[in-house]
Amino acid sequence: MARAILWVLLTIMAVSLYAGVEGVSFDIENQCPFTVWAAGTPFGGGRELRRGQSWRVNVPGGAKGRFWGRTGCSFDGSGRGRCNTGDCGGLLNCQGSGGIPSTLFEYALNQFQNLDFYDISLVDGFNLRMTVILSNSNCRRIACNSDINSKCPRELKVVDGCRSACAAFNTPAYCCTGSFIDNCPSTDYSKFFKRECPMAYSYAKDDPTSTFTCPGGSNYRIVFCGNGASNTNSTSTSTGSLYAVE
Repeated sequence: MARAILWVLLTIMAVSLYAGVEGVSFDIENQCPFTVWAAGTPFGGGRELRRGQSWRVNVPGGAKGRFWGRTGCSFDGSGRGRCNTGDCGGLLNCQGSGGIPSTLFEYALNQFQNLDFYDISLVDGFNLRMTVILSNSNCRRIACNSDINSKCPRELKVVDGCRSACAAFNTPAYCCTGSFIDNCPSTDYSKFFKRECPMAYSYAKDDPTSTFTCPGGSNYRIVFCGNGASNTNSTSTSTGSLYAVE
């Protein structure tokens, strides 16, 4: 109970902090041939999305957070249960970070020079293909659309997902901690993730090719199992919506 009250207070404080800064919307859509339980913190919580369903979450400007999808979930009428991947404390309405593995979308709105910073991260591993499209057509569409689960090294594989080496082995060399905190080269495992999804974070120090920016105020569409190419730009010519996923 105390933890739930603390979370509510922190959320109220966050909303108050960002009041007056223009907010944006995040449309999360499931194009997978199976149900995905979408999650978002500190804004959103969680929602069951059957194939073709979508969920809009409004986020205040200046906020930081993440969205991800959960698989293999089962919840009772009170919203308690568990998921094979991305589980957040056994709750449908997430109140904290998701479990490993999960494909993460991370955002920081209206930061330095009024820019949004955003990325797809596989630092904790992979569970679902993901495409992210911005309403500002000058901003980069990003995606991780390789079927990593089917190619996952045996030692990283779990039900419905593929762990990162850091999650699997928890050593400084793979987690960029201890003596590797300032000098942490890529490994064969992180190179595997980078080869499969060149635009996504493959390990903790993979910043130069994995963080993207966009002028503040853009809306976002996050698609699970979309077919957008992982190396395409949202400025590519299209006869459909700016949010189109080829």
